[in-house]
Amino acid sequence: MSRFLRASLVVLCLASCGGGGNYSAPRQMDDACAILRERPQYLRAMTATERRWGIPVHVQMATIYQESKFVGNARTPHTFALGVIPMGRQSTAYGYSQALNATWEEYQDSAGGRRAKRDDIGDATDFMGWYMDESARSLGISKADAEAQYLAYHEGRTGYAAQSYLNKPWLVEVAAKVGARSEMYREQLAYCR
Repeated sequence: MSRFLRASLVVLCLASCGGGGNYSAPRQMDDACAILRERPQYLRAMTATERRWGIPVHVQMATIYQESKFVGNARTPHTFALGVIPMGRQSTAYGYSQALNATWEEYQDSAGGRRAKRDDIGDATDFMGWYMDESARSLGISKADAEAQYLAYHEGRTGYAAQSYLNKPWLVEVAAKVGARSEMYREQLAYCR
């Protein structure tokens, strides 16, 4: 075997091993069954979260859709001064769940462990379950109420309790869309499991 061919095979082999996870969005995001067929690890992760925290799969899916469109390494956009000078990102939100650094660290200390990663679907859904379970306990929000859970998720529990979302009509509209998507996913999931 020639040196060039041997070197090419080594490079190809190394390239196939690296690169981390698949962070791209699923192809058919309006079809829960298609998403779970394409990414069976999502169903495993969400089912584990539903068993541990009681948050239905369809609520998790609708929230992840809104937060990251199922992109594992999603980040908020950069901000710019004078339209051209980069000033950093809008927030520290990252991953499937768009968890902020401080909230993620609270989750790691409380339930997730130090090795939990925001770009891992299992850790991200467990984080959402942990957060929504506490919202259900402290605010009385039904675990199946995707709209109210999303408002508490976006505004924080203190903001939700103070009804800060009422001053943000755009957010109320987004939460209604999350609720509608959750219902759509719920109906679809009933036929594909």
